[in-house]
Amino acid sequence: MNKETSNKSREIVDEGLIAGVRKLTPARIEKVINQVLKKETGARLEAYINTCVHCGLCSEACHYFLSHDRDPVYSPVGKVKQTIWEILKHKGKVSTGTILKAARIAYTECNLCKRCSMYCPFGIDIAYMISIMRRICHRLGVTPQYIQDTAHSHSATMNQMWVKDDEWIDSLQWQEDEARDEIPNLRIPLEKEGADVLYSVIGPEPKFRTQLIYQAAVIMNEAGVDWTMPATPGWDNSDMAMFTGDYELMGRLKRLHFETAMRLKVKRIVMGECGHAYRSVYDTGNRWLGWKDMPIPIIHAVQFYWELLNEGKLKVAKKFEEPVTFHDPCNIVRGMGLHEKAREVVKAFCKDFVEMYPNREHNYCCCAGGGVINCGPPFKMTRITGNRIKAEQLKATGVKVVIAPCHNCHGGLDDIIHHYGLGMELKFLGDIIYECMEKPNAV
Repeated sequence: MNKETSNKSREIVDEGLIAGVRKLTPARIEKVINQVLKKETGARLEAYINTCVHCGLCSEACHYFLSHDRDPVYSPVGKVKQTIWEILKHKGKVSTGTILKAARIAYTECNLCKRCSMYCPFGIDIAYMISIMRRICHRLGVTPQYIQDTAHSHSATMNQMWVKDDEWIDSLQWQEDEARDEIPNLRIPLEKEGADVLYSVIGPEPKFRTQLIYQAAVIMNEAGVDWTMPATPGWDNSDMAMFTGDYELMGRLKRLHFETAMRLKVKRIVMGECGHAYRSVYDTGNRWLGWKDMPIPIIHAVQFYWELLNEGKLKVAKKFEEPVTFHDPCNIVRGMGLHEKAREVVKAFCKDFVEMYPNREHNYCCCAGGGVINCGPPFKMTRITGNRIKAEQLKATGVKVVIAPCHNCHGGLDDIIHHYGLGMELKFLGDIIYECMEKPNAV
C-alpha cells in the first residue's frame, strides 16, 4: 500500500468520535487530561516517557507498520508521539482535532498486543501508554460508536450482546436438548452449588456461536467433569469496557463474574476460548478492583484441555487428518505463556502440525484484539490493510486449516482470509477436540 492510500484509509468518519469532540471545550480537555495524568498515572508513565530514547526499534514489531510499507506514522513510537506525547508536551492544552486524531489512533491503529514491548531494549510497555490515551478519551466522551454501544450493553445487561436473562437459560437448554440426541445422559447443569468448575463464556456464544457451548458440554460430560453454569448475570466474562477506558464499568463486570462463582461455591472458573476476556479477568480487571489475588482460581480453556488430556480424562479416538497450523493469541501467549500447552493438545489430536513463523510469543497479532474489531464496520479495512503481514504469514504455511483459540482472533483472521483470498478454514481448539475425542456415552 502506498502512503497516499494509507493516509486516505485513516480519514474515516465515526459518529461516536465526531459527536464526542463536538461537545468538547478547551477548558474541559485540559482539565480531564490533567486529572487522568495526575490522579491515575505516576512513576510508571514517567519512567517510560523519560526512558524512551526514540530509537524506533519497536517499529519492526508492529503489524500496522510492516503492513504499511514501514510508514513511520504506524510505528509504535510514532503512535505514542501522535497521542500521549502530544498532550504531555502541551500540558493538556490541545485542540479538539488533536483529541480526534489521538482517539482514532489509540482505538483503531493499536491492538494493545504488546509485541512491541519485546522489541524495546528497555521493555517499555507501549500498550500501557496507548491505554492511558484511551482512558482520557473515555473520560472526554470521545469513543468509537460501535465499541461504545457494546460497552453500553455491558452496563445495562452485564453482557455485551443484550442477551436477556431468559434468553440465556433458553440457549443453554436448547443446546442441552440438541446434545442429548448424540449423548443421552448429557446435562448442562445450572446453579449447581459446590461444583468443581464454573464454566463461563463470552456474550457472542449464546448469540451466534452456540455450537461452542454444545461442544464444551460434550467435553465436560465425556471427561466426567463436575461442572455448572450460572443462570444469572455474571456468565459473560468478556469486557469491552477495558478497551474503551471505562475502568469503573470493567470493575463492575469482573466483580459480578467472581461473585457469581463465589455464590455457587465452585472450586474454580474455567473460561472458554477467548483471549481478551482472560486478560480482563486474570490480569487487568482484578487489579483494578485492588485484589491481591483472584478470589477463585481461574484458568483458560487451553490449560483446561491440557489438564484433561494429561490426566487421561480426555482421550483421542482419531487424528485430524488435514495439515493444520496454530495461531498464538496475544493475551494467552504473551500474556500467560500457554503456547506449549496449546501445542501439546494440537499435536495430540492432529496428524500433521505446521508451525507458522514467527510463532509463540513472537507471533503477529490477528489485528482484531484490543477492541479494534469492536469499533465496527467503519474501521474494518483499517484492520485488514493493517495486517497484510499476517496474511503473508498464514499463506506461507501452505495449510488450509488454522486453529485459533480466541473469538477475536477468529473475527480478525476470518476477514483477512477472505480479503486476501487465502482459502483457509478457521477452527477453535474445541472444534478439533470434539471431532476427534472418545465419546463413550454417545449413541
